[in-house]
Amino acid sequence: MPFAFYLHTQHTIMKTNLLKVVRITLALFIFTVLTWAFVDFANKAPDWVQGFPHAQFIPAALAGTIGIVIIFVLLTLLFGRIYCSVICPMGILQDIISWFTRRGKKKNKKKRWYHYSKPYNIVRYSLLAICVVFLIFGISTPLLLLDPYSNFGRIAVNIFRPIVVEGNNLLNWVALQLNNYSFYQVTIHTITTASFVIALIALLIAGILSLLRGRLFCNTICPVGSLLGLISKFSLFRITIDESKCTKCGLCEKACKSECINSKESTVDLSRCVTCFNCLDRCNKQKAINYRLVSYKPVIAGLTRNPKTTVNHSRRSFIATSTAIAATAPLIPAWAQGNENIDVTKLTPITPPGSKSLKHFKEKCTACHLCITHCPMQVLKPAGFTFGLEYAFKPHLDYTVEHYCNYECVICSQICPNHAIEPLDKDTKKVTQIGIAQFERDRCVVYTDHTSCGACSEHCPSKAIQMDDFGDGLTIPNVHAELCIGCGGCESICPVRPVKAINILANAVHKTAERPPEEEIQEVDREELEFGF
Repeated sequence: MPFAFYLHTQHTIMKTNLLKVVRITLALFIFTVLTWAFVDFANKAPDWVQGFPHAQFIPAALAGTIGIVIIFVLLTLLFGRIYCSVICPMGILQDIISWFTRRGKKKNKKKRWYHYSKPYNIVRYSLLAICVVFLIFGISTPLLLLDPYSNFGRIAVNIFRPIVVEGNNLLNWVALQLNNYSFYQVTIHTITTASFVIALIALLIAGILSLLRGRLFCNTICPVGSLLGLISKFSLFRITIDESKCTKCGLCEKACKSECINSKESTVDLSRCVTCFNCLDRCNKQKAINYRLVSYKPVIAGLTRNPKTTVNHSRRSFIATSTAIAATAPLIPAWAQGNENIDVTKLTPITPPGSKSLKHFKEKCTACHLCITHCPMQVLKPAGFTFGLEYAFKPHLDYTVEHYCNYECVICSQICPNHAIEPLDKDTKKVTQIGIAQFERDRCVVYTDHTSCGACSEHCPSKAIQMDDFGDGLTIPNVHAELCIGCGGCESICPVRPVKAINILANAVHKTAERPPEEEIQEVDREELEFGF
């Protein structure tokens, strides 16, 4: 009998450990692949890697990929918030930070334990309501600041990627000392002070909260976590506590990084549980806590028992959400209406080809910076607050020296998970007019210095800039707006400083340019050619 009990116990422990091992393995795989997608400065990642950013909740929702959203909802209904513990990169990053800080502790030092805390329902449901209401009116700014995927993207691009690049440059230096030319020097021009600071702030907030309060960021600040928390209350598989076996030792509560297990009352707040299985490992002896299929009983507040608490929390959540919607709704129409008429000047950001319009791009883009990483010309850069709060940290085309939009490049349109940049083929890209070149005659060196130039015309792929006679054997640029696509080749090469003689002005709504006339190919009589031999 004791031997049979021992075998049963060992089987249960192995089953418990297996659940956690599978979760951690999948989480690390997904985290590694997503990080690779963001730090891949050499564009060496295979095509399947670029599919992982599309399999995130907010990008799928904004892109209208209903199938992926439905899958996440079904997974939550079946297994709870498995998305938060396995798929979300920001959640996994918090777990990694917590794990590393727990390593190397001496046995005589007291370990840091978690403890049960009441949910901050007013905060989390108010933030969720604000994001939803603002999105209804086409404003993605609150979601940009709170979305876990986008925050992770900015952290990866602006903090992790430079570290990887400098590591590559160090290897390149070492290899050169050994006469090995397998590596090459890489320089990044797409990181700004504002983008680095906002990424660092996000990393510090998530890191500090994970160190002090586990998954507090996911259960209070993150709108995705709040939304899935509402769904997870009805999950079929869930953490349950068998009160007949529970000794109120509190080990499960101390191990719960979501701070959702109340060991004194033997309750689990399913709306905050991220299905990490840490509690199962702690309850080794009594096996009072299990993850199992339970009979379907709608649990409004997400607790496995204590219906009195359930009603109070549900009522508070409803009041908080309603109050947030009522408070924010009147403010949105005025904000949205104030941005309908956009002055097309140099202060208007130039959005990538495929973004269709400034309005569409502002509504869909959450500034994950994935397109910035993969732009081979490094012409896409984060905007900071240059173009206002609505466009904060979103990518725009910055035509500085040697940085322009390649005539045949469509990479950004192929990898954008939000469909803020719609897919384009090369032929369509060649006639997509994102802006128009404006030539300032009084600044041109031909006019000011009476010297020959023509660099802008030579670098115009659409033949929109032609050279007209200026007298004394000189020619001066003339822009044909109907041919210009706003690629910035002319602006990037213009030698005039500090203000260039030719600049691209953004189209608030992208247009279609005319195709450049094809040059006639003249046949050459080879017999008339003299090669000198």
